[in-house]
Order: sequence, then C-alpha cells, then structure tokens
Amino acid sequence: MHVLILGTRGVPSRHSGFETFAQDFSLFLRSRGHDVTVYCQAAADEPVREDTWNGIRRIHIPAADGPAGTIQFDWKAIMHSRREQGVILTLGYNTGVFNFAYRLSGHPNIMNMDGIEWRRAKWSLPARIWFWMNEWAGARAAHHLVADHPEIRRHLSRHTSHEQITVIPYGADAVTSAPLSLIEQYGLRSGQYDLVIARPEPENSILEIVQGHTSRDRGVPLVILGKYSADGTRYQRTVLEAAAGRQVLFLGPVFERDIVKALRFHARAYFHGHRVGGTNPSLVEALAAGNAVIAHDNRFTRWVAGEGALYFQSSSDIDRILNSLSENPAQLNAMAEFSRNRHREAFTQEIILTAYEDLLLRFAPATVAEEPRASEPEAVA
Repeated sequence: MHVLILGTRGVPSRHSGFETFAQDFSLFLRSRGHDVTVYCQAAADEPVREDTWNGIRRIHIPAADGPAGTIQFDWKAIMHSRREQGVILTLGYNTGVFNFAYRLSGHPNIMNMDGIEWRRAKWSLPARIWFWMNEWAGARAAHHLVADHPEIRRHLSRHTSHEQITVIPYGADAVTSAPLSLIEQYGLRSGQYDLVIARPEPENSILEIVQGHTSRDRGVPLVILGKYSADGTRYQRTVLEAAAGRQVLFLGPVFERDIVKALRFHARAYFHGHRVGGTNPSLVEALAAGNAVIAHDNRFTRWVAGEGALYFQSSSDIDRILNSLSENPAQLNAMAEFSRNRHREAFTQEIILTAYEDLLLRFAPATVAEEPRASEPEAVA
C-alpha cells in the first residue's frame, strides 16, 4: 500500500511527539515493503519540491513560521495529497476542518486525534475555540479515528460512534544500555539523579515537583529538561525561583535522541507530572528505559504506568514518597522492573506500529489487478 503521512513538520524528526512517531512509523512501513510519502514543512521562500530520505518520499511544502504558517502548510499539503493515490494518515486534528476535502475526493483518511487540546490551560479563549471546533470537525471528517488512550476514545465517542475509534497508544524501543559519557558531560553519575522531561507549563506539575524534591536535602539532584529562562514566561520564572540555590540542574531543551535515552536510562527515578492528555510518549519512553516512575495521579497516567508506579497530587505527596524511598531503596529496583514489564506487555514498537499497519491496510485502496499477459490463457469461469 501507499501511505501518505500529514500533520507533522516532517522527517527526520527534529522535535518530539508526532515527528518522532512519523519517522519511526515511516521507516517501519518501508521495511515492510510499503510505499511512504511524508509531507514536510519548508521555508516560505522555497519552492515545492520532492526528494527521498532513507527510502521515504518527502514532499516539501513552503509555509511561513508560526501558527498561521502551520495552517497554511496543512492546507497546501492536503490539496497536494488529494492528487495522490493511497491511504492518508493525519497526525493531529489542529486543522481538522480541512479534512472534509478528503470526503470530497474519496481518499480514506485515518486521523490520530492526539489529546484534548482545547482543555489545556496554556491556550487563550480564541485558541481553545479553534481547537474545539477542529476536534469536532476532524472527528466527523475522518473515515476512522485513532485514540492513544481509552479515556480519549471515551471522550471522542461524543462526536462519532465507538466502533469508528481504535485505541493505539504510543510505543518505544527498549533501552537496555547507554554510554556513560553522554551523561557525564553534564556532571552526572548513573543512578545519582532524578529526572523530569516536560514543557514548562502548569498542567505538567513542574513547580510541584521542584517544591517537593527540594523541600529537604535528597542527596541527589533533580535534573530538568526543557526551556526555562529568566526572560521566559511567568511560570518559567516561578519554577526557576523555587529551584534557586537548590539541587536542581536545568539542562535546557535536549532533542538528541541518544542523549535523552542515556539520561533516562541512568536516572534513579523519573517524575511525570502531566495532568491532561492521553498516552504521553515521554512516559512510555520512561517505561522502556526501566525508570522507576513517580507520576501525577490521574486516569491517564495510571492506565499507562500501572500499579508499579507511585503517584502524587501535591508537593507534600512528593516529599512523602521520596522519604519512603530513602528508607526503602530496594523499592526503586522493584519499580524499575515493573516498568520494563509494563513496556513489554503493551508498548513495544513492534506491537504499536504493527497495529497501525493493520488498521491502515483495512482502509487502503485495493491494488488493481494486473491485466492478463498475451501469452497466458484467460481464466475460464
């Protein structure tokens, strides 16, 4: 089959989330003998062009920077893809209203609806209205929906029938080793730091994690990945102030996959503070790295991390959890082993990417049979 992937900035991945998935899935499909086209966003002054990356066909569509440019890029990519033959995989519903174009052209369109974006506190009211409208439109425009979590499926059932939604979470490759040199460049030692990887937003509980971790001397630093600046948002400044003079190390945004894997693998514990959304890729990657997980207590994280993780609602909960672990350090090993088992049973790349392949094959246009060769007799009914 021919799969056309839209909704990301393109491949290779230079970001996280959908870009990483698009890269992994396109390479997986190519290894299985399928043809893959990925739409990539190019600078506004570039022409539309086509090239190949690792056997993946790429269509580069020029668009401006910023939200308006993203909308422009999505529209142009959809218009271009309507001239192609194949099954469409749309990652995200942020411009879901445009996907009615596929209904008119007859292209089968499978849409990963991501999380409940319009509920995120960071967005202004106009942005929330835009996301809500596109969630509504995308759920009706697509031929079939992918929800990355059972709770997302339940939420989307208000827009379409339950049978039109398939639950497929995110996957990750198991991390069984990582070079020490990749963490030593930051002055870190294996098993001697705790880790947070998240955008600096209130809904990710960064402030609560910092406050709980620094409420007393833990003997290990808290390492935080993400963009934090004194010139940044008010929330960034609040987190930096709470961490000032404490054992907190801000590494900034790190996108090199080998470095991130090493930071996860060698961490003593991984904090996951996300309060909203479905299956978070970062949490799945923590399970794959065998991290002892300490997560915000909500229905999304509990389904992913399972009963082997420890859960918090407040900074005082974090203080209590860390005190308990210091008294019983063997529990960290048990939590790490549970994470690896949870990953093996539900979140390996083989499980997840095969599920996507099977779903797309259900909707892919049938291959046109070859005409009988002149030298061969036609079949007799």
